[in-house]
Amino acid sequence: MRAESPTSAALVAWGNAWLSGHVGLDEAADQVERVAGPTVVGPLSLRGYLADLRVNGLSELRLALPSAGDPLGLSGPPPFNSAAVDAGEAVIAVLPDRRIGLVPAPDHRGSSYVGVSLSEYEAGPPRADLPSVAEAERELATAIHSATEALSAVDGPAQGHPGRPAAAGGELAPGYPARAHRVAALAARLSGILRLADDRGLTSAQIVTRAEALRDLDRAVRRALVAAHHAIFEPSTNS
Repeated sequence: MRAESPTSAALVAWGNAWLSGHVGLDEAADQVERVAGPTVVGPLSLRGYLADLRVNGLSELRLALPSAGDPLGLSGPPPFNSAAVDAGEAVIAVLPDRRIGLVPAPDHRGSSYVGVSLSEYEAGPPRADLPSVAEAERELATAIHSATEALSAVDGPAQGHPGRPAAAGGELAPGYPARAHRVAALAARLSGILRLADDRGLTSAQIVTRAEALRDLDRAVRRALVAAHHAIFEPSTNS
């Protein structure tokens, strides 16, 4: 997930908290725009758009955090997949008779306005092969252990190791279970490390070793974030 664009994760977290009755629409929209800036979908404000979706049976929002070669959370069709992979993120709004894919992009108007515009796409059904938050937590622990072992053998300047995560955002919304908050926070901190990775001062062999370790960790981080953002609808995830 791109550091400069937390829009999709915030929209899924606070949108699902609203849909499950833990916050009101105004609070959900305010919290999304607190991190993303003013957000619109075509001519509609975020509030107006979500209210319209609710009238039409919106039941949940799903997070997709794809990368090239790993369409995490996506199930087509190709135009939506392509836009989501380019953005590195997307939201899937689940309605009774259809799914709507939402892909954020910067919205600059004039010299001072900075916001987000969400583009609509037809989307496929939610993926059935995504991990639960408990499964994702175990996968993340395994990936951290493997990456730590691999990176310990790589000497170089300012190498960030998974055991020493830097501070970063990772907040969910009210109504999410404790495990989801814990997993999201850890995954977000690790995401910050992955963004700061630097190959300077490493040999070609060291670069290959580290790239493999960080690629596996990146996949586990993205899976953990997706699972955590869906956990509000899981039964018995409070451990």
